[in-house]
Amino acid sequence: MPQTKILVDSCSYFRLAQNIHPLLSVAFGAADYTLYAHAELKAEFSRTPRLQTKFEWFMEADYIENRARPLRIGRKEKGAIETTFDFMWPEVRNRGPSRVDTWILATAYELRLTMVTDDADLRSVAQDYEVNLLTSMELMRLMLKHGHIDMDKVRQVAAQWIYERETPNANFAKDFRRLFGEAPSAG
Repeated sequence: MPQTKILVDSCSYFRLAQNIHPLLSVAFGAADYTLYAHAELKAEFSRTPRLQTKFEWFMEADYIENRARPLRIGRKEKGAIETTFDFMWPEVRNRGPSRVDTWILATAYELRLTMVTDDADLRSVAQDYEVNLLTSMELMRLMLKHGHIDMDKVRQVAAQWIYERETPNANFAKDFRRLFGEAPSAG
């Protein structure tokens, strides 16, 4: 059975990868759901001092190895993604998403992939382009449903988000309760 590829944006990658490891390139569920980060993730990390300080683990060998299996994109697909990006960027740049986010969006659009993002601006634009979306919590719900993670792992991730004041959105507690049937806890 072919993989069901899911593209994870940088924000969701940083929210999930340290606790759910390995996060990328590991198939789960009957549909062989497999997560991939965009090739621009490392470049974004390299040019953003805030990310380098906050996510030092990103450069540890285990995480580098996990990112070593990128999403394979053929020459024809790359051309289509570039064309789509060139079409999207003039409109998108005034709506909040960065160039990297727009590349991720163009990739998800052209390859018909589900995209994981918690970024409200990117979600708004993606909805306009009818790209299938998941939030980080919805992705964890999918992983839980298919036995890839357990509820203890979900609680651990949520506790870290609360501790670091990095919850995915203003409705975090309500969304967590809806998806997991309990209130999130700081530990």
